[in-house]
Amino acid sequence: MIQVLFLSPIVDPPDPSVDLLIALCKGNRSTSNPHPIYNFLSYHRLSPLHHAFVSAVSTISIPKTVKEALSHPGWRQAMIDEMNALESSSTWKLVPLPHGKSKVGCRWVFAIKVGPDGQVDRLKARLVAKGYTQIYGLDYSHTFSPVAKMASVRFFLSMAAMNHWPLYQLDIKNAFLHGDSEEEIYMEQPPGFIAQGEYGLVCKLQKSLYGLKQSPRAWFGKFSKVIQQFGMIRSETDHSVFFKRSSLNQVIYLVVYVDDIVITGNDQEGIKDLKQHLFSNFQTKDLGRLRYFLGIEVAQSQEGIAISQRKYVLDILEETGMLDCKPVDTPMDPNVKLLQNQADLYPDQADTEG
Repeated sequence: MIQVLFLSPIVDPPDPSVDLLIALCKGNRSTSNPHPIYNFLSYHRLSPLHHAFVSAVSTISIPKTVKEALSHPGWRQAMIDEMNALESSSTWKLVPLPHGKSKVGCRWVFAIKVGPDGQVDRLKARLVAKGYTQIYGLDYSHTFSPVAKMASVRFFLSMAAMNHWPLYQLDIKNAFLHGDSEEEIYMEQPPGFIAQGEYGLVCKLQKSLYGLKQSPRAWFGKFSKVIQQFGMIRSETDHSVFFKRSSLNQVIYLVVYVDDIVITGNDQEGIKDLKQHLFSNFQTKDLGRLRYFLGIEVAQSQEGIAISQRKYVLDILEETGMLDCKPVDTPMDPNVKLLQNQADLYPDQADTEG
């Protein structure tokens, strides 16, 4: 059993190029804000429940460093929960690093999970391996794993809107731990969590871990096998989309993006059975109606589905120091003069194909 000792977190040195980029974006801005962003945001058309969700998801900030996370009780507990989950699944064992072997690093990634009622459900900390330090042929080989295409996600939402089908969201807890590690991989101990008296040891991975190059492939292979046991058919156009049709003209559609799952269709009993099938095979949480997926806020009503990337855009503006920028209808260089007949016309696609 690993005894966890809280130490001063091991933080990677910051990338100076990233800091320089953000510093240049921020520039020498005045402390006063001539264009406050809240003057250009409107919530009056949101339902009370969705307005509560929008407000809740924006109240908690994601920590940027391990030290900052450990100083916050909620994020600190999320990190402890992640370590307990990794230990209970025997993700690794501590061993001395063999001669001639290299180790990969790891880091913490944080996220906010929203519950079915639109309120913040829990704070989530994920330990991620630095897979970019892996060497092909040594500690990984095949890596390809399909993820949902944005075109498929848009089609998925539009199909549900046109047919007035409800959208449900599920979350698989520690999805990548369901995939077994076939290669011999050694990883440094997690920053901020060092086993007491085991400072010189490394983690020999026995399970797949987020960040490893082969982990998505191992997880998707396991998920695809389980979901097809239920009778779902994998789409040939997008392998992350599965469907099932019954003799009563009832249909179920499922799209998966890593460990986030969205389900829709007109077979409500079949959807309940599908959820139960997933519950029995994975540690799955039912998040209720779809509200937030891939940075897209989703509001569903009798009139249809409204989608927005408000939070995603605001996060980008905050990261680049552009929250006080002047909003314009078309974000482009205002000094560019566009003239007629300035360049050749693009060829007609129909003529090209013909």
